[in-house]
Amino acid sequence: MSATRTAIHAQIDPLSLAKAKRNALIVTSRMVDGHPVIVSRYGDRQWRMVNQPTNKCTSDQTINFERVPAAFRQTMKVIAYRYLNRGREGQKRPGPRAVVKLVRDGLIFLRYLDSRGIGTLADATNKVCAGYVETCRRHRVRRQGGCGPMKPAALVHRLAVVEAIHELSQYTRDSMREHPWPDTSASHLAGQTGVGTGRRKESTPLIPDEVFTTLFQEAWALIEQSRSLLKARDNWLAVLAERGKHWDSGQKCRELAQFVKLRGWHSAKAFNAAVLELRTACYIVVASLSGCRNHELAFLQTGALYRTTSSSSGAERADETYWFMRSRSTKTGAGDTEWMIPEAAAKAIRIMERWAKPYQEQIADEIVERRARDSRDPEIAEAERHRNALFLAAAPRLGNQVRTLTGQAANIALKAFARSCGLDWSLTSHQFRRKFANYAARSQFGDLRYLKEHFKHWSLDMTLGYALNESQEMELYAEIQGELDDLKTGVVESWLNPASRLAGGYGSNLVAWRGSQPVTIFKDRKHMVRSLAESTPIRSNGHAWCTADDNLCVGNGLERTRCGGCGNAVIGVKHAHIYRGLHDHLQEVAKMPDIGEGGLKLVERDMQRCRSVLAELGQEKEGDS
Repeated sequence: MSATRTAIHAQIDPLSLAKAKRNALIVTSRMVDGHPVIVSRYGDRQWRMVNQPTNKCTSDQTINFERVPAAFRQTMKVIAYRYLNRGREGQKRPGPRAVVKLVRDGLIFLRYLDSRGIGTLADATNKVCAGYVETCRRHRVRRQGGCGPMKPAALVHRLAVVEAIHELSQYTRDSMREHPWPDTSASHLAGQTGVGTGRRKESTPLIPDEVFTTLFQEAWALIEQSRSLLKARDNWLAVLAERGKHWDSGQKCRELAQFVKLRGWHSAKAFNAAVLELRTACYIVVASLSGCRNHELAFLQTGALYRTTSSSSGAERADETYWFMRSRSTKTGAGDTEWMIPEAAAKAIRIMERWAKPYQEQIADEIVERRARDSRDPEIAEAERHRNALFLAAAPRLGNQVRTLTGQAANIALKAFARSCGLDWSLTSHQFRRKFANYAARSQFGDLRYLKEHFKHWSLDMTLGYALNESQEMELYAEIQGELDDLKTGVVESWLNPASRLAGGYGSNLVAWRGSQPVTIFKDRKHMVRSLAESTPIRSNGHAWCTADDNLCVGNGLERTRCGGCGNAVIGVKHAHIYRGLHDHLQEVAKMPDIGEGGLKLVERDMQRCRSVLAELGQEKEGDS
């Protein structure tokens, strides 16, 4: 080891210190009323990692070294300390969640070694690591529909942590002597490299439309009825504040039961459940209409809403109001950011501001009590982080301590809500983000909240950068673009199906091109589909697919039949009913006595366009020649 390496090693290796000094090293601290307070020291059996998103439960914020096999405990402390303060080579310093995850994910590998009588990382040879890979591949996990092997993404996590332990152990006294799998990687061993089409792999299931519709309608119905529920809740709290100090717990329960029965609830349990269900309903509405992640909604606080107004052109048109929602995002390090939301989401947030007020007051009382007992209690700073949050919950096992609803608790509540709607769908919080992106991509004009009006027929590719303020979360737009890419690929796949009947100028050209064996130009069919999808501007105007690369679509005005002869249009069988309906309507117009000779010629022209489209689609109308 070089002199420089030796100096660095001595500097960062806690084991080089005397035990008392080593154990006194500060791992985490936080500010309490402007004063630094130590939360965890190196010698503690558990390290509390601070400043994580507020939706994390206690176990996600704690490293419990007692769970690490004794032979590796001190080494893993050194590794965790090094990782926390220095990170890994060529990577930025990790957040607290990553440090917790490193130790937690590493437990599986360390317990594997321990079960085979291996007590040092130095003895974790390539052969031992290869055995671990096979063990992971053979492992079966329970999922809906039975048991099966781990998904590649999960397998990557299990193997990548071994690579991290190998690298970080070089700074300890018990280092892995060789890379766990030379000449390859965790990604390759998990089957995530070297194959595939290059398209993104979406692991989040897409909520079916019929499921989403039911969820949203039920949630919105609760929001519409929330006024009477919250009025009753607030009235009960007022009674409790005035007279409850003289009641024991039994009398409080009896009084509440009587109170709610007089207001239409059959029991206190049903009343309390309705209050919590309103929180879930508001969550569903805001998540559905914003595309926010769970931790971003968890960061929502009272006062998060604001609105702007823009003047619309035309004397008869009213000014437009745009609602924005402030929060934080830690996923990509964006920090404080904003989302544009429709008025319905703003209404749900206003309801949550009222819903959360009693819980916020309970946190404020807790802070006062903690300060009275110990003005340097680090839990004061933690309580302050949740003090103004909206999506709050009380923990009965912690004496009804109020904190932000955790991600796990949110998912439990969402699954219960889905069941109450009669749905057989395993609902989770992260599914709303993908559904939002999918809806934005599928909308025939894109998502109008993010598009300038005069760009509304341009492809979403051209408009994702418009109508933004610089504080908005940009990754959401990338996810919308990803959904759009998938949808475009599906559309092109259907166009190139030899059995698909197509009309329109571009559609007719595609039919002819299909017969010229175009796949020989590309590596394979998948490559052909992907190339065309990426190079073709595709969007829908409702009655055709338009491939024009400008905003001058001829079929986007009153004369929809013009798409039939447009060189940029692709009309599929799914559009046939539109042209059949147009033809039938035009037949009625042709019989009107007052349209004049010029009007009749226009009607006959448009009828002929409809017949031509239907003929190309193999759906000639009865009586047509």
